[in-house]
Amino acid sequence: MSWTGGGRRGTDVVKAIALGATAVAVGRPYVWGLAVGGREGVRALRRETELAMALTGVASLAGLTPDLLVPHLSA
Repeated sequence: MSWTGGGRRGTDVVKAIALGATAVAVGRPYVWGLAVGGREGVRALRRETELAMALTGVASLAGLTPDLLVPHLSA
């Protein structure tokens, strides 16, 4: 399964992979990052993805599973 809804943040990438996606389209954030911050702007998405994985205690994409996610609770 691929997720083509357009991930905009590293946390979107982590959630999509945890839910079973095998690919996540993140082209637009890369272009925005490049336009605003050049190479550093592009690196920001990768750092955010790595940080989100570290906060879940996962070292690789293979370790991202649905049980790491908290369901949305509406009031």
